[in-house]
Amino acid sequence: MADMQALSEFLQKGRAKEVKELVQAALDEGVSAKIILEDGLMSGMGIIGEKFKNNEVFVPEVLIAARAMNAGTFLLKPFLVDAGVKSKGTVVIGTVKGDLHDIGKNLVAMMLEGKGMTVVDLGTDVSPQKFVQAAIDNNADIIACSALLTTTMTAMQEVVKEAVSAGIRDKVKIMVGGAPVTQSYCENIGADFIPLMLPLLQMLRVQLSKSFITGFLRRRPGFAGYQLTTASLIRASVFFIKCCSCKKQEQCLEPISKLRSILKLAQVTAE
Repeated sequence: MADMQALSEFLQKGRAKEVKELVQAALDEGVSAKIILEDGLMSGMGIIGEKFKNNEVFVPEVLIAARAMNAGTFLLKPFLVDAGVKSKGTVVIGTVKGDLHDIGKNLVAMMLEGKGMTVVDLGTDVSPQKFVQAAIDNNADIIACSALLTTTMTAMQEVVKEAVSAGIRDKVKIMVGGAPVTQSYCENIGADFIPLMLPLLQMLRVQLSKSFITGFLRRRPGFAGYQLTTASLIRASVFFIKCCSCKKQEQCLEPISKLRSILKLAQVTAE
């Protein structure tokens, strides 16, 4: 018999392979896609969201859980369409013109998908015109703009102005986010809101402390004896987060070999 509690727990642990197997088994048993989505996948992602808010888990764990969520929803999509399960809304998301950073954007996109939203990801270096045209083409409810740099965050105001010029400002909400973005800036440019997780995302530097990354790696097979030097911290952390946000559903051996290489080149010492 399908076990939604087990599905939820595997998702929270980021076990994509097991999530896919349990979703497929539940479908084979005739469990409705709606029940699998709500009682299994969304339930687990909701718990991860709460733990993240309370600093009980960190960005890498959220990304891994979100990847497992995507593995499950990929199998469910055809069945959800057939069952007439409606999306909770459509979000057009991207990193603004001149900015190529996408880790935070990818995290928000995965979390929104996990909550039942349809996400149209425009990628990075997105012009105001492209944001607005995509919102029109997809009948979007939300335009979500991300920026990591203070030099590029000004493009968010141009998105707001473009939405006004196109006559859709009263039809869409505009969400802005990124390391330099504050609630005050959001209000000043005429946007509607920032992600609720933004204050926590802005604590990323604290969360990626030497003790955190070392402890995180110790929980992974093959890394129990490693200690990160200060010089290697940022390189290993950034790679690891980018790797976890990869949209590939299959198991990939590159992360382990690449991370070992980074640790070796950075002169990581064993205990």
